[in-house]
Amino acid sequence: MTENVKQILEFNQTFVSEKRYEHYKSTKYPTKKLAILSCMDTRLTELLPAALNVKNGDVKIIKNAGGVVSHPFGSVMRSLMVAIYELGVKEVLVIGHYDCGMQRLDPERIIDKMRAHGIQPETIDLVRYCGFDLDHWLSGFDDVKSSVISTVETIQSHPFVPHDVEVSGLIMDPETGAVTLLDA
Repeated sequence: MTENVKQILEFNQTFVSEKRYEHYKSTKYPTKKLAILSCMDTRLTELLPAALNVKNGDVKIIKNAGGVVSHPFGSVMRSLMVAIYELGVKEVLVIGHYDCGMQRLDPERIIDKMRAHGIQPETIDLVRYCGFDLDHWLSGFDDVKSSVISTVETIQSHPFVPHDVEVSGLIMDPETGAVTLLDA
């Protein structure tokens, strides 16, 4: 067990025994009927909900690297389908942010780091040989605004997203929490 896991488990025992969870009680249904797709950036963990005045139970938050839909039938879209059809979501916000680690991400640099961590070149070659576009999968985006707009358009045009679900794009400043609404 790592030191991080040990500390988490110790804290959790105290958290539960002192019933601190009661402050966070909610249902699985988002009260604002809103889902947010955003980046996994650590600066947004507490800043994003605070800057948007959302509390536990208000919204569904889906996070991934870059806050993007990378495949129309991947896990992000599946999560949105569950949010819409099972949990009552009527609105989706795609929130990108400035200074994102996915911006101008270099797939070859990541592949070099894979090799440095012991991933065999033959494994990488096999994945490519099987037809998987590893370079595309590991690529980032050039411009956060274009990425957010593209993700909004992907969600809006998805064959399983009802036309009455509103989809909007915003960009957040990860230092101040200021958001800007994009025209899509």
